[in-house]
Formats: sequence, structure tokens, C-alpha cells
Amino acid sequence: MAAQLLERLESTVSGDLLLDELQVAVPRDRRAQLALAAQVLGAAVVDKIPFATGVRALSNDPFELLINSTWRATLAVTGADGLPTVQSAGNVLLPEIALKLSLRLPPTCDAERAAAAVRGALESDPPYGAQVRFEMEGATGGWNAPPLAAWLERSMGRASREIFGADAVHVGSGGTIPFMGMLGERFPATQFFVTGVLGPHANAHGPNEFLHIDYTRRLTACVALVLADYAARS
Repeated sequence: MAAQLLERLESTVSGDLLLDELQVAVPRDRRAQLALAAQVLGAAVVDKIPFATGVRALSNDPFELLINSTWRATLAVTGADGLPTVQSAGNVLLPEIALKLSLRLPPTCDAERAAAAVRGALESDPPYGAQVRFEMEGATGGWNAPPLAAWLERSMGRASREIFGADAVHVGSGGTIPFMGMLGERFPATQFFVTGVLGPHANAHGPNEFLHIDYTRRLTACVALVLADYAARS
């Protein structure tokens, strides 16, 4: 029965989420940015994932994979209660099963509306008349940054070419920290220049997470050049 409920949310074949309330239209400027990033990154979009032997990605198209990771909702079952361990499991009925679901919503998606749609899909007309209850821990929307001012885009491009020898590209990032969304709501007319030091093989959030020193040094230099350009405009 749990599998039937999950199939109301997600296609078991493609992984696509099925509720209209979880879908958004990808803005034209973001599609163009991701298309350029896909050309630059190429196979690296897939190759950075440590797949087990024989496992392959959903797609070999880097553009589609970048769209999937930023502008399409995803579902993950991150925990379960009520299932016995393999060692103690038997062919018996289970009185209750609880699943913890994590839904990543794309930017511009109404989180409260999405949560209401998920509740309705799971609780309405349950299979076999079973008792189904959906409890929400919280719903936070994504954030789509305002378009870059012409001077800032030029400055970022110049800094990237000078320090890295290549143009800057934009890919977006999925995550659960709502800090930028809060800032964007509080300061809607502000230009944001957000950086990170997720360098080659940095293994973010892993037990051996580390900083790539050369990458960090170069990124710091880029930030300094952009700040200098901003100061020159004042």
C-alpha cells in the first residue's frame, strides 16, 4: 500500500513527479544559462557521481541533468519506521508503517500550495480503506535570484577570465538552507553575488570534506576584483 501511495506522487519509471502543483516553468534566461553551462561542463556533470559498477545516469544529456537538479521537483524517501530488520523479519502483517519523505521544490514553486497538494494526494481515497495521515514538518520555497545588473555580469565575466582563463557560467544549486530566499524577500531590489568553495572533489558534507586551496585562492581573487569594480562605481 505504501508503494501505491508513493506512485501517486512519482513515476516509478522516469522519476518525474506527477502533481501539477510541484511543476514550474523554467525561465528563459535560466534555460540559456544552463545550456551554456552544459556545453562547458559536458560529461563532467555525470562523471562526478560515483556510480556503482553497471549503474548509469537517467540521461547522458548534461543540459537535462542540470535542469533536473535545479528546476524540477524531486522526491526521496529518507527514513522508515515499522519495518523490521532483515534478521528479524517474518511473513507477518505489519500494523503500521511510517515513511519520511523529502521533497525538493524548484524555485518559484509555491511551497504551501505544493504541500497541500501532496497531503491531498496521499490522504484522499486511501487504498483498501487504510488509515493514512500526512504530517508536514515544514515547507520552504526555493529562490530565483533577480537578473544580474549589466555591470555586475560584465565584472564577473572579466574576473573569471582574468583569474580562471574562462568565462563565468551559471548552474544554480539545490539545497535546504532558506537564507538566500529570506534575504531576497527582504531586499528584492538587491544584487546578489554569492560564492562557494566547492572545488574539485571537495566531498562537501562528507567525513573528509576539504578545501581545494588553489581554487579557494582564485575564487577569493575573483571576489576582490568584483568588489573593486563596485567600489569604482560609487
